[in-house]
Amino acid sequence: MSGGGRGCDAPAQKLMPVAQALEKLLAEVKLVPSVEELEIADALGRVLAVDQLSSVDVPPQDNSAMDGYALNSADIVEGGRLPVSQRIPAGTAPLPLEQGSAARIFTGSEIPLGADTVVMQENTAAGETDGIAWVDINQLMVAGNNIRQRGQDIRSGQVVMTAGTRLQATHLGVLASVGVGRVAVYRRLKVAVLATGDELVMPGNPLQPGQIYNSNLFTLRALLQGLGCDVIDIGIVEDSLEGTKAALKKASENADCIISSGGVSVGEEDHVKAAVEAQGELRLWKVAIKPGKPMAFGYVNGVPFLGLPGNPAAVLVTFNILARPFLLKAMGASSLHPNSFMVEVGFSRTKAIGRQEYLRVELNEGRAVLGHSQSSGVLSSSVSAAGYLVVPPNTVISEGERMTFIPFSEVLN
Repeated sequence: MSGGGRGCDAPAQKLMPVAQALEKLLAEVKLVPSVEELEIADALGRVLAVDQLSSVDVPPQDNSAMDGYALNSADIVEGGRLPVSQRIPAGTAPLPLEQGSAARIFTGSEIPLGADTVVMQENTAAGETDGIAWVDINQLMVAGNNIRQRGQDIRSGQVVMTAGTRLQATHLGVLASVGVGRVAVYRRLKVAVLATGDELVMPGNPLQPGQIYNSNLFTLRALLQGLGCDVIDIGIVEDSLEGTKAALKKASENADCIISSGGVSVGEEDHVKAAVEAQGELRLWKVAIKPGKPMAFGYVNGVPFLGLPGNPAAVLVTFNILARPFLLKAMGASSLHPNSFMVEVGFSRTKAIGRQEYLRVELNEGRAVLGHSQSSGVLSSSVSAAGYLVVPPNTVISEGERMTFIPFSEVLN
């Protein structure tokens, strides 16, 4: 676990609603301006800076969708026999089809001029008589059968990918298919990460009484690296105002954004709020989200600052729901919000919560069931969970109703 989860319990009506907080965060984003050009092999996870157009048709010519025989449909009589005039392996240019003949053809091979259909080999019988190859056609065909038309997938001049696309494996495959070898992308965001708390110890070291391991650093590093950010590790910050101010100043010198965990509440040892205000300003503090109420946003020496709670599950939720869209927009991405869908709820709860909740749930035969703990200090339930069940404020949960579900696959990469 990780520290900094000290009490801050304001009435829900004084907290900013999640939708309003997200709108406010996104309105503050300034696009990362610099662009670099990369080989597409190195562009995974990066965000396109300019639209990508195709210079070719895909496929570049009509081609066969399967192994078989290319012929003209007008020459087919069921049970009829045609001589085989040529063989067309993939990657070779065919000759025009001799009238009244068939061409042996393979998947992906170019259709010869004069042919308008392909008969799959399973519907034929082939042989040779006196050195002349022939094929019996056992199926009536119409023009266009089993032929992939030129440009069926992509047309020359077509926009195949727009600026703002965050490149994944399928995007890279499409770019390669139209001959794009290099792309202009926005440079990586540099995000400084710091954790507050004298009780924190790095994994691998022995724990002393009152100490806990610093898990938040590793959660945040992995989340940021998954987004394609460069992480600047500021380390563990002592629980003092001067120490916190010094760490924030150091972070602001090289980073595009600063993310802290812990210390944003109102306890005597929570110094982040005061340290931020001493070197900048806070524009958002306390959100009606559960877990993660003491979420903060502001600026340190002009650099955007996101202050996450200290409890590990609250760090995960506030990063996924609030920080992640902010960072994606700052990276130049056009798609900011996770996909979600409705699921049937497999439990009931009569108590309504005044904040919007993100429950870690497992899916059992398509129904959402609660993980073993919803405590903001328990991260382990996130490992077995499939995602978040989104519970609006002041909502009673009834078994069998349908509610919004956000898969972890949408927010953990």
